[in-house]
Amino acid sequence: CTPLAAHATVPPVLARRIAQIGLAPDRATGQRLQPGLAPGQRLVSPEGDLWRWDGFRAAAEDAPSAAALRLRQLNRLVELKRDLEEVSARAVGAAQAHEMLTRQLAEAGRADTAAREARREADRRLAEAGRALARAEADRSIAGGKLEAARLAQARHAGEAEGAEAAQIEAETALAALPDLAQVRAEAEAVRHRVDAARADMMARRSAHDEVRREGEARTRRRQEIMREVSGWRLRLETAEKRSAEEAENRSAVLAERRAAAAAALNEASAEPGELAARREELDEAIDAAETRRSRAAEALAGAEALLRAAQDAEREAERAAGEAREARARAEARAEAAREAVAYCAERIREETELSPDALLHDLQGAPDTIPATEDLEADIARLRRQREALGAVNLRAEEDARAVQSEHENLTREKDDLQEAIGKLRAGIGSLNREGRERLLTAFEQVNENFRLLFTHLFGGGSANLVLVESDDPLEAGLEIMCQPPGKKLATLSLLSGGEQTLTALALIFAVFLANPAPICVLDEVDAPLDDANVTRFCDLLDEMVRRTDTRFLTITHHAVTMARMDRLFGVTMAEQGVSQLVSVDLKRAEALVA
Repeated sequence: CTPLAAHATVPPVLARRIAQIGLAPDRATGQRLQPGLAPGQRLVSPEGDLWRWDGFRAAAEDAPSAAALRLRQLNRLVELKRDLEEVSARAVGAAQAHEMLTRQLAEAGRADTAAREARREADRRLAEAGRALARAEADRSIAGGKLEAARLAQARHAGEAEGAEAAQIEAETALAALPDLAQVRAEAEAVRHRVDAARADMMARRSAHDEVRREGEARTRRRQEIMREVSGWRLRLETAEKRSAEEAENRSAVLAERRAAAAAALNEASAEPGELAARREELDEAIDAAETRRSRAAEALAGAEALLRAAQDAEREAERAAGEAREARARAEARAEAAREAVAYCAERIREETELSPDALLHDLQGAPDTIPATEDLEADIARLRRQREALGAVNLRAEEDARAVQSEHENLTREKDDLQEAIGKLRAGIGSLNREGRERLLTAFEQVNENFRLLFTHLFGGGSANLVLVESDDPLEAGLEIMCQPPGKKLATLSLLSGGEQTLTALALIFAVFLANPAPICVLDEVDAPLDDANVTRFCDLLDEMVRRTDTRFLTITHHAVTMARMDRLFGVTMAEQGVSQLVSVDLKRAEALVA
């Protein structure tokens, strides 16, 4: 037992007394040691029991004394203080953990927000890349069409160029064989004059010919009228003869007179062609004379019109010169007036800003008027200097303090920038290492799955070949996957070009290839044999048996095909023996086969 003095602090007068009191670890120890106590010694327990040297014993369950209650309260107070310290320490730790978790939560929230923004930005960039790809495809198609058109145009132009070269050679040969250009020009000028004269003569003759033709047409019409009249008269003569045969003899005299009149009219009509010919000759002479007069009148009219045009041109030129002179005079007067106003305005500004007259200012400047820059240059310099003065603003009395604050902030930002750059470098290095490891793992898994896929495809189809190909990028993390298949007796093609059954078998081969690379404990196949015929269903069941043999995967197959159900180990189904009452039925085929055997 340890002395109670080691656990309690008392006044010096009680130190000897406390030294004779021992603290037993438990009640059994106190009861065992009580007979060996020397006179004046006592034992106490943490529960409040008391054993005295004279055999007195006071249990803690008995009516406690004030000292025992106080001791119990002191022990409780010590425990509470110890618990309070522990709880305070845990509270401080919890507060620190809470603060740390709060910071981590805020950082995670910011990271999540940044990740969402990055994802939206990536989606936007992906959409833009898709649109750019579509535009590029369209541009490529258009460019291909343009290229083909350019090739055709090039071929056509090449043929045209060859024809042009041949024509050029022929033209050079013909040019070499041509006579002197001056002589040819003189001859051409003479021919042109002759052609003009011939054209004028032709126009005159054409006019005469037209007139004669019109006269001949008129005569022809007149002759036709005469012929019609002669026919009429002949008809009348025949009618008269008929009438004369029918009529009595007393009318013979009248008919004779009428016949004589008709004969006279016929003679007159027969004489008219000669008169018309004479009249035609007279008209031809009159036409020639009229044509001569018309030519002279046309020449006179052309000369008069030329003089009139010259006079009108001279009149317009004079009017234009007069208008330009009036406009120049008005512009000069306006410039003079504007110059006077500008001089007055400048003199007023000089008086307002310098309180000097222009002459006095020129005298102060000690310069000749010719050496003074242009007004526009001076105005531009003044405006520039005023803008510079206004840009300076008011005097900042706290400029040094602001400069120190800006310098401090710049240093902080520089340190933060360096930290960010370092963090970015570390993050990029981590991303690079992750990408490298991801590429290695992906390529390893891809090779394994590809090898399994080849074997399973050959097993399912009884021959042929198939493989997986990474397309669209050299980076495995960004590349797409294409399935190239060649069933027996067919050409190499993609999965989309195969039939429904072939696509199903190829997809099963790929799924089981992944299972061989990373087996799963269970696999559910839902109606995978629906597109297959009996021969392919048998191959599918053989592949299931091979997968069960090579892996520990349990396959649950949902099917309605009799061949597939016959190859399973256990069947589960639902039957309705009574209306509205369903019952689950299970059949162990292996056990049933053993029972049958």
